[in-house]
Amino acid sequence: MSRILHEPLVHFLILGTLLFVLYASVKGGSGAPDEILVTRGQVDNLRSQFSKVWQREPSRQELDGLVENWVREEVLYREGRKLGLDVNDQVIRRRVMQKIEFLAEGATPQVPTPAELQAWLDAHPDDYQIEPRYSLTQIYFDPSRHGDALEADVIAARKALLEGKPVESDTTQLPATLRDRPLSEIVRVFGSRLGDSIASMETGQWSEPLASGFGVHLVRIDLKEPGRVATLAEAKKAVERDLLYERTMQGKQAFYLERKSNYTVRMEPATPEADPETAGP
Repeated sequence: MSRILHEPLVHFLILGTLLFVLYASVKGGSGAPDEILVTRGQVDNLRSQFSKVWQREPSRQELDGLVENWVREEVLYREGRKLGLDVNDQVIRRRVMQKIEFLAEGATPQVPTPAELQAWLDAHPDDYQIEPRYSLTQIYFDPSRHGDALEADVIAARKALLEGKPVESDTTQLPATLRDRPLSEIVRVFGSRLGDSIASMETGQWSEPLASGFGVHLVRIDLKEPGRVATLAEAKKAVERDLLYERTMQGKQAFYLERKSNYTVRMEPATPEADPETAGP
């Protein structure tokens, strides 16, 4: 059954049925222009819509009111068409176009196979990147505490760290360590200036003094995992979503081009006054 539902012929038949239903609803459910037929299906639809909104079945009086309101809309709609109120109306034109496009989207694209998903991932690697991840330790220096001695104190502290001596960080709410965090989180915590510097640092070495919006830092990268393209197992949901979206858009375009072939598009020649290349100064 699943394979049958994915056949293009079945999609075509479903689309044709939907178009027929749309046409019938526009015609008001009757072939006679002076007759309004309220079908059982229409009544069931009104009852269903009421139940979804109010979480209960409508009473007889409420259902009669729903039907009467539907008839009122149908009468006014037909009278408006008689007066040509639907002609050259951009709102109506756009609404009809949206309904046709909705019908075109009704044919669900075939579920991609693992091989097709992998091919899509291979063709769009930049869309499925996994960020670099870092583990780091940082020593913070508060400019307001060190004043004019800030630079000398940072240099002295770095010298001590390189000699394996302990150095205390100034009091701060910034974390002293981060473990296995993506670069975007490090940037969010410390700011982009320090984050950009981290990307080029060597593992296991204390950095030169690094400035941020908070002050000055000495940073050591303890572990670095480079960025890479996600595997299909890691990005399957996103890859499937993007591939199905692409197929849906291709289906809509094919639907449009097939119907466009039924028409001849002709441009009326522009008048000299309307043509900017031939119009005078």
